[in-house]
Amino acid sequence: MTHSFALHIPDAGLEPEPLDPEQIVSGNPEVTGKVVWQSPDGRQIRGIWQITPGVVTDTEADEVFVVISGSATIEVQGGATLRVGPGDMAVLREGDRTRWIVHETLRKAYAISL
Repeated sequence: MTHSFALHIPDAGLEPEPLDPEQIVSGNPEVTGKVVWQSPDGRQIRGIWQITPGVVTDTEADEVFVVISGSATIEVQGGATLRVGPGDMAVLREGDRTRWIVHETLRKAYAISL
């Protein structure tokens, strides 16, 4: 999208984003998402992301997100443990190695800087 816009996040349609099986620690989590805006150089990304219950690992980019629905505990290796739910904002730093324990299907709106 090249113009200003508004989007109702809870109802937004999302597309499957397969997880690398090596990221899955337990359960059968499924990820869906949608990029709603990207800068011409690809370094700024805005979107919606959702994950079903389970436990996964990840290495993060610089990201700020707001949880729309669901809940999770995010363990940052060598750092804080973040408990997030609806209305919570979180900041992840590039290179953070995380473990996501998703309690209830979590949907978030995010802004990533690469």
